[in-house]
Amino acid sequence: MKERIVLGIDIGGTGVQFGLVDRNGHIIYENSVNTTSLDSPESLCAVLESDLQINKHRSDLIGIGIGAPNGNYYHGTIEFAPNLPWKGVIHLKKIFENAFSLPVVLTNDANAAALGEKVFGAAKNFDDFVTITLGTGVGSGIVSAGKLLYGHDGFAGEFGHIRVIPEGRLCGCGRKGCLETYASSTGVVRSIIELESPNKESSKLLALDKPTAKDVFDFALEGDVFATEIVDFTAKILGNALADFACFSSPKAYILFGGIAQSKGNFIQLVQSYLDDNLLIIYKNKIQVLSSALHDQNAAVLGASSLLF
Repeated sequence: MKERIVLGIDIGGTGVQFGLVDRNGHIIYENSVNTTSLDSPESLCAVLESDLQINKHRSDLIGIGIGAPNGNYYHGTIEFAPNLPWKGVIHLKKIFENAFSLPVVLTNDANAAALGEKVFGAAKNFDDFVTITLGTGVGSGIVSAGKLLYGHDGFAGEFGHIRVIPEGRLCGCGRKGCLETYASSTGVVRSIIELESPNKESSKLLALDKPTAKDVFDFALEGDVFATEIVDFTAKILGNALADFACFSSPKAYILFGGIAQSKGNFIQLVQSYLDDNLLIIYKNKIQVLSSALHDQNAAVLGASSLLF
């Protein structure tokens, strides 16, 4: 008998990662597609159906778990996600159930990453932690007493849209100064343009046509002074914000997931330092900042699949 498997899907602003996961958390197959190439959720279903048929995995599926920005676990919807091309309220659970005739569970993408971290990664020994996803935006999955916090409406944990700078950068959500406008990969790129520094003009970053967050961290490693200032600025904004967030759930750890979190250098240590410097005294020396243990495996795909298991 073949192993029964779940399709885990991580929908992001840049790409959709998906994988086939068994009960032991092994990703036996994975692939991706650019989000911008998908003009509708139905087109994503068509891409996935074709991929499953080509790779002869369709008949093994027992269900589908989905992590998505602004994903509502209670309603099975994506609601007004600023970083997705699909606008408004998307009844994604129903769309997938109709397309695949299988059980479907949907949650916020950062919640899915938190589940993956708890079951398979760096949070195995924690019952109180927060996963922070640093991608196109900033998401958060809050686990307290071993359970994900959803809130009364399914939207608890939008740390990326807590405003950290009054009247700061304009965010895709329509407000100003949100954390994700500074600490996401797109926020890091914005800092290249918007951050003032006497070292700016001599930076290699300005010679690039379309610099990325990875370029910033790579150049910082090479000693580029302006790139180093951006890395420090980003860590400071994030560390200060996490120090304030500690008041909500008193986590044992913040686990950072995404490209920025796995960059080489001292970013994690910088975030820890700014966190420690700004914590309320009752939380001092109690909270760790860790990098995800699942960068090579995709915590969100694993977490989304675990919703079915």
